[in-house]
Amino acid sequence: MQNKLILNKRISILGCGWLGINLAHALLRKGYIINGSTTSVNNISNLESKGITPYVVDIGNLNNNIFHFLSSAILIIAITSKNIEDFKNLISKIKESEIRKVLFISSTSVYSNTNGIVTEETNTNDSQLSNIEKLFETNSSFESTIIRFGGLFGYDRKPGNFISRSKEVDNPEGYINFIHRDDCIRIIELIIVRNTWNEVLNACSDSHPTRREFYLKEAKKLGITTIKFNEKSENSYKIISSQNLKSLLDYDFKYADLMDY
Repeated sequence: MQNKLILNKRISILGCGWLGINLAHALLRKGYIINGSTTSVNNISNLESKGITPYVVDIGNLNNNIFHFLSSAILIIAITSKNIEDFKNLISKIKESEIRKVLFISSTSVYSNTNGIVTEETNTNDSQLSNIEKLFETNSSFESTIIRFGGLFGYDRKPGNFISRSKEVDNPEGYINFIHRDDCIRIIELIIVRNTWNEVLNACSDSHPTRREFYLKEAKKLGITTIKFNEKSENSYKIISSQNLKSLLDYDFKYADLMDY
């Protein structure tokens, strides 16, 4: 019974990068036990210093170490790899493990620009990422939730630094879809606490300013006085709706207004 209780409090995070390591820290404060992965031996001591049980995991070269890493009730996948064969292999390992629930962190890039509002019912494009999503959606061995985050920002990840100094910014009158890291972490925590599985959820801040007004504001924060915009671009865009997530989780974004944070 004690081993089962420990297992239910243990979460494995595949990919302790910019989002994953801060998510791990937040979950540790909530009393969870965290297995965290890195692809570099050099990062082991950093994870250990934060209270994370560290593992070196490369989904392109899985070995028996993966089963120790997957000794948890929940797996959160927060890596950028888009190799579908590697994910097929990973899923085969998950099926043999103690994992019963998987949260796959995806991106709103699975939607093409429609010049309109996009919901979870909108067709996705034919891409590596959308095909990887389908692997989890169609699996019947464990429960999965897919969360599609917009552009990630916050803290040291400043949108003003996304602007190229040498290239023009395309689609200046198109709309942006961003989400702050704090909101990402709070949403993930709610999914776990409320046992929200077998869902596909869009997650972007409520406001969608144009690329022009948003980047001009963010550039000013960094002392950037000149931005080149491609005034001849088609201004194609999509506006991601997170209404389903807000209703399902009863969630209010901490950084709802991107022009006033």
